[in-house]
Amino acid sequence: MADVGEVLMSVLSTIRVPKPGDRVHKDECALSFSTPESEGGLYVCMNTFLGFGSQYVDRHHARSGQRAFLHVTRTRKAKKEDDNNSGPEHPPKKKPTRLAIGIEGGFDVEQDHYEEDVKVVILPDRQEVTSEDLATMPDVVRERVSLSMAGIMAADSVSHTLQVQQWDGEVRQESRHAADLKQLDNGVKIPPSGWRCEVCDLQENLWMNLTDGKVLCGRRYFDGSGGNNHALLHFQETGYPLAVKLGTITPDGADVYSYDEDDMVLDSKLPEHLAHFGIDMMTMEKTERTMTELEIAVNQRVGEWEVIQESGTTLRPLFGPGLTGMKNLGNSCYLNSVMQVLFTIPDFQNKYVANIDKIINEAPSDPTQDFKTQVAKLGYGLLSGEYSKPAPDPGDENCASEPRGDQIGIAPQMFKALVGRGHPEFSTNRQQDAQEFLLHFINMVERNCRSGPNPSEAFRFLVEERIVCQQSQKAKYTQRVDYIVQLPVPMDQATNTEELQEAERRREEGDSSAPTVRAQIPFTACMAALSEPETLTDFWSSAVQAKTTATKTTCFASFPDYLVIQIKKFTFGLDWVPKKLDVSIDVPDTLDLSALRATGQQPGEELLPEVAPPPLMTPDVEVKGILGSHGNEDDDSLYSPLLSPVLDDCTVSQLCEMGFPLEACRKAVYYTGNTGIDAATNWIMSHMDDPDFSAPLVLPGCSSGPGTTPTESLSEEHLATIVSMGFSRDQATKALRATSNVLDRAVDWIFSHLDDLESMDVSEGGRSAAESEGGRDPPPGPRVRDGPGKYELFAFISHMGTSTMCGHYVCHIKKDQQWVIFNDQKHRRQPITSKLRLSIQNEELSLVVCICAGHS
Repeated sequence: MADVGEVLMSVLSTIRVPKPGDRVHKDECALSFSTPESEGGLYVCMNTFLGFGSQYVDRHHARSGQRAFLHVTRTRKAKKEDDNNSGPEHPPKKKPTRLAIGIEGGFDVEQDHYEEDVKVVILPDRQEVTSEDLATMPDVVRERVSLSMAGIMAADSVSHTLQVQQWDGEVRQESRHAADLKQLDNGVKIPPSGWRCEVCDLQENLWMNLTDGKVLCGRRYFDGSGGNNHALLHFQETGYPLAVKLGTITPDGADVYSYDEDDMVLDSKLPEHLAHFGIDMMTMEKTERTMTELEIAVNQRVGEWEVIQESGTTLRPLFGPGLTGMKNLGNSCYLNSVMQVLFTIPDFQNKYVANIDKIINEAPSDPTQDFKTQVAKLGYGLLSGEYSKPAPDPGDENCASEPRGDQIGIAPQMFKALVGRGHPEFSTNRQQDAQEFLLHFINMVERNCRSGPNPSEAFRFLVEERIVCQQSQKAKYTQRVDYIVQLPVPMDQATNTEELQEAERRREEGDSSAPTVRAQIPFTACMAALSEPETLTDFWSSAVQAKTTATKTTCFASFPDYLVIQIKKFTFGLDWVPKKLDVSIDVPDTLDLSALRATGQQPGEELLPEVAPPPLMTPDVEVKGILGSHGNEDDDSLYSPLLSPVLDDCTVSQLCEMGFPLEACRKAVYYTGNTGIDAATNWIMSHMDDPDFSAPLVLPGCSSGPGTTPTESLSEEHLATIVSMGFSRDQATKALRATSNVLDRAVDWIFSHLDDLESMDVSEGGRSAAESEGGRDPPPGPRVRDGPGKYELFAFISHMGTSTMCGHYVCHIKKDQQWVIFNDQKHRRQPITSKLRLSIQNEELSLVVCICAGHS
């Protein structure tokens, strides 16, 4: 074996010192969830700064030729017991007094202590070079290697930069109303104690409006406690923005809320504003918990099992294949719950986990940025059982006789960074909606599965919409692709209306002992609301060439293998913040949706003709083409490109505000003859899946409209770029023409219209198979599976909290005919009885998404 000094000198030119901006992966393997704490440690390439576990470092060496690696191993130190940490539950040494993370007074971030060992390893013989060895080597070698080692260890790892290291929820801004707050001279003086709500006589959670001195109760909490919203209602009636929470006033300050700014705020003139109503801050004492203390209490309860299990039930921790926990990276419970469910489905297992060796062998040079690699890595981590082991007890040097609930688990840092990259919400550490993330991930799977099996086909189904003109009785049929059934909650179908009315009456009368009563909504009522005919007013009928009334019914044109149902328990409040409906819904074990299958055109039924509205005519615009070198008085077939339709700008603006593309809005207004927002919206809903939905409006008789790009002017460079991505020339041409020859927009367009392009199969030479054969058949439509419409519940995702913007997600999955609850790193078998079963009678837990497996 060659001398280690000579070997190190031979690879010296490949050893780099990290620069600002370099991504250093020193905490996680790029191809597995190995870390420096794992057996064998982590090998960090001293050239690319990618990290690899012991099972993959030789592969990276063979593929890249890199030989120098920094081998990092960490061993956990045992924590010493002290007086404040001697109980079996290991409570925190200090109670948090500040709604913050990682700063004095905030929530403690558990910091494990490690013994770290670092040395250079040269492959393929794994020769080791320690710091002591470097001291004996030439200066040029010692300096270069030492700088690289120090730079790697000092650099912030990618995972470190993605995690919440320090957060302060108490950083409040000065209210814009504070400096010039108007206070009424109404003679109101507030006593130092004995306050009551002026409307309902409640004696707690009281807020004094700083404009008129009104003392009113605060908001009602999601569990029925709190107040009766009288302070909020007062603001909505008067517009007086600031209120102070009575009972929190001390010489140091008080809780001040701005209803207009919808946040806790600072009021630099608070002593002056309080004195106006006879309150001396310097003599006041705290008698109620501040909003910060209340939020801290809620955050401390999020991990409590009593909230998400039946009272008095002891659940047994589970470990093994398919029972691997996922660490919460900071509000990532929505991601954890969704991915646990997805990798229970065979399509995802077969696509990514069964082929993991092939996927890893075909991975690019930087696998941390490859979607297929990171999804396969996550799936294998969840299903293999390699990481489903009890987490060691920091205070116990020996193995505990009884495993704790927490697992070693996996931290999906690379995966979260990749799937959230560029997304305004999923790239942050804020809480997100699980259903929105599910659709986002399915969209990414669609984009990355153009060839080979597509696991998202397990969810894909066709929806048929039938619109019947009530005047002509002629019908129109359209189909669209969907992945989730959004089930409405008909509040008027509650079976306990009398109880609800009685509870509301008692609350309005100020009865603080009034029980919390939830609306009981039958699941059958939700299904009936889904299929109930919808009345369309101002529908433009091509049969009668005028606006009329129509009915629309929605049915399943196909039934997927796995049906995802979202129960729409969230609505928008007055402040446009998603809020949860306080209802209870029983979901059955099995569903038979066969009665909702679409039947298509009925015998003897006439279809609405495909006729556009009449051309838009205005007194000052002549339809005949503007004469030029290619026209004459008798030829009215040539419309000048300068002649633009007169569109209702108001209607176009309203449609754009709904989020639809501008050109689609212009076409909707044009083809509905300026007949109003309802008709234009109906047109958009019926044409959203058209391949040219977002393409510019082309006027009759024109070969191209404003903003369109003739084929002859398309950039050959842009065409070649898209063709090099695996698309045909026809597909590239269509995308560029639809996006005015803008490459970035064309790439986005082509990925969002994959279903429309699937019939244009790629053949040799970059031409489509249809063109090479000289004929074009109608596109067959998206590939969907079809079953009998009978399903059995096998998983559901639940949410604990008041809105999608806060709270906590968990999921239940049926494994071996037994329900298992997955709560980040905690997995336990849980009996699902009538109390918890999907009606989720618990005060806070609420089912939001359920997944049903189809029967063949």
